[in-house]
Amino acid sequence: MVALMDIKARFEEFLKSNYYNELLKLCQEGKTSLVIDFSLLDRFDPLVADQLLEEPEKTFEEFQEAVKNIDLPEYTEINIRVKNLPERRNIRIRNLRSKHIDKLYCIDGIVKSASEVKPQIYSTVYKCPDCGALIEVEQVGKILRKPNFCECGRKSGFDLVEKKMVDIRWLRINEPFEITTGERPGEIAVFLKGDLTTPEMQRKTDPGNRIKIVGVVKELPIKIGGKEATKRDIYIDVNYVEPSDIEYEELEITPEDEKKIKEFASDPMIFEKLMHSIAPTIYGFDEIKEAIVLQMFGGVPHQMPDGTRVRGNIHILITGDPGTGKSQILKLVSDVIPRGKYVSGKGVTGAGLTASVRKEEELTGGWVLEAGALVLANKGLISIDEFDKMNKDDQIAMHEAMSLETISIAKASITATLPSQTAVLAAANPKFGRFDPMQPIVKQIDIPQTLMSRFDLKFALRDKPDRAKDRELAEHILTSRMSPETTIPTIPVPFLRKYLAYAKMKCTKIRLTEEASKVLRDFYVDMRNRYAGEETATVPITLRQYEALIRMAEASAKVRLSDHVTVEDAQRAIKIMKFSLRQLGYEPETGRIDIDRIESGITTSQRNKIRAVLEIIDSLHEEGRGVSIEDIKAEASEKHGMSDSDVLEIIDRLKRDGTVFEPRSGYIRKV
Repeated sequence: MVALMDIKARFEEFLKSNYYNELLKLCQEGKTSLVIDFSLLDRFDPLVADQLLEEPEKTFEEFQEAVKNIDLPEYTEINIRVKNLPERRNIRIRNLRSKHIDKLYCIDGIVKSASEVKPQIYSTVYKCPDCGALIEVEQVGKILRKPNFCECGRKSGFDLVEKKMVDIRWLRINEPFEITTGERPGEIAVFLKGDLTTPEMQRKTDPGNRIKIVGVVKELPIKIGGKEATKRDIYIDVNYVEPSDIEYEELEITPEDEKKIKEFASDPMIFEKLMHSIAPTIYGFDEIKEAIVLQMFGGVPHQMPDGTRVRGNIHILITGDPGTGKSQILKLVSDVIPRGKYVSGKGVTGAGLTASVRKEEELTGGWVLEAGALVLANKGLISIDEFDKMNKDDQIAMHEAMSLETISIAKASITATLPSQTAVLAAANPKFGRFDPMQPIVKQIDIPQTLMSRFDLKFALRDKPDRAKDRELAEHILTSRMSPETTIPTIPVPFLRKYLAYAKMKCTKIRLTEEASKVLRDFYVDMRNRYAGEETATVPITLRQYEALIRMAEASAKVRLSDHVTVEDAQRAIKIMKFSLRQLGYEPETGRIDIDRIESGITTSQRNKIRAVLEIIDSLHEEGRGVSIEDIKAEASEKHGMSDSDVLEIIDRLKRDGTVFEPRSGYIRKV
């Protein structure tokens, strides 16, 4: 151990030789923290550096005294903060034990919840009314401590004459997802004070943000029935906070990895290999797997001159028959992608998905803001299984997150906007067991229409009897059981995770070439005007699908690690969009693609029929009397060729919507 006097002298020498100019600048700017590089201190004096790691509290006190000895133009209370601890001092939250208490460590994590910033008294001065003596009391814990006695003999009734306060904030941080795949992430309380709670730092430590902290591991007493227990909890008293701007940094990419990544990017079979690496045990569904590949890479967000932000993430909804592997696909994708998360609609609430405010009695006694799964998976992907089983209000809570990629909350005394740049991959089951291609998807899945429209792509996994395909599927299952090595992903998962991380870090700006732009533009215009001029013209595609096409084309370029979209990328996006539209947007009655069949469940032909029935009701209406349903059916059949069942279905819909009512059996009146 180094003597305390030696620590003070050596650190003073270290500051003068390495940080004197920074100290002068701090004094001029009125700032209160000097961040020193541990590696510099270690090279200057390894013994002092080791002392800092082993006995940080005593050593920091000596550091503070050393600063006071330096000749500065104007002394201000300067906090010494340390960054770049050695690798051996980086520790996972789950690995913290009693032997680490009172030592200095570095921890990486994602902020799960955060309290408000509040002032806390850390020192008070009391005056004795009898003799006038001043008694200083250091404040520890939640209850304000007063002097027990004065030297003159007085034991109570002291006057508070001075108090020193500091701003504090409590956080709870989780381990990053990339190091906890398939495990429950470790969690720990974190204590910030002083200039670590400024408005700027507050924004950087709000829930959903990833941070790296250096601090002292401390014990936290646990009370049982108002009495202190022998059991202890631990927390981190933070010395230094560094926002982790670089996502996926836990995935160390070596020069050798980078060489392999660039070789793979130029592989002409890259898309096929990626597709076959997604749930290889599930046979077929190549178009849907290709769409998921594009979702995993994602497009690029665009910031418009007027401040509008256009998202780059692709949202996908999968429905279909039982036993087709929807859940398995979702779980595997969330495990592969960095910052991926899997939740089930049966066991999740709106607050668990977005954000919530709750009372924290243990640490703060106040309100804390807690991030949900969408915020914690920020810049990653969330798989939501059993999406249709979620409560309606909980589903609606996702609107803002899916369109604006933020989550706003204003509850209790907390108002905040959290980042939620998260791709959503959801799976839902049809109400009646199997998917019916003759019915619109909106009628088969219990999801609000407004939320349904937020998904860029919607697919149905069909289980249709087909002798040739059934034989291939049966053979695939037998082979996978007898020779499991045949279903090993084409690309090893560790390499795929590194490839995804590398693509997301490097391909942040992707431009559309003129040729690719023309392909996308021509497809959109041709689809829009395919049935133009006809009396019963449908709308096959809208601007929402056009923006989704651009996102998919950008994602296709990102898969190749390219900074520009080619014609092939545009054609790939169009192929996937056509597949989705044909699956769910085809109107059997007219033989056309109708986007309204997907978005609202009411096709153009159905709207025309509703309009015709309303016109018939108007024409047959007599003041004070209703219109006979039999008369409506007869006229609808004669003038528009509508069946009785169509008319009755429309009347039922109009009654549910509150447009008409039935004053007496067999008669209809408009409201």
